[in-house]
Amino acid sequence: MNTAEWEALCDGCGKCCLNKLEDEDTGEVAFTRIACRLLDDDTCRCTHYEIRHQFVPDCVTLSPQNIGSHAYWMPRTCAYRLLAEGKPLHSWHYLISGDRESVHRAGVSMQGMTLSEFDVPEEDWEDHLLDGDL
Repeated sequence: MNTAEWEALCDGCGKCCLNKLEDEDTGEVAFTRIACRLLDDDTCRCTHYEIRHQFVPDCVTLSPQNIGSHAYWMPRTCAYRLLAEGKPLHSWHYLISGDRESVHRAGVSMQGMTLSEFDVPEEDWEDHLLDGDL
């Protein structure tokens, strides 16, 4: 798979850009509504994807080589995680539907539901945990 094909797997849900809290004892990962400062809440896309590491140095760059070590904290609907687990893409994924907006219409994106990490102090992130299994 070349770089363009790999990048095309992103469904644009915005969930991977949510700040997460990981329990040190259990390893359980909880998603918050608090998004990375670069996430556009309307499009669920990174506003500066190509140069994001200049602003967020610890932003993970997923690759076929490292997805196995990162899949545990990716949302269960994520195409990268599904691929790593040998599962098929969902019908709303644009590579299946042909429509980049289908992720939003299916209600599986974070469109219109996030808060910027600039607006919520880190000590208050637990107040913004998302219910359910993303």
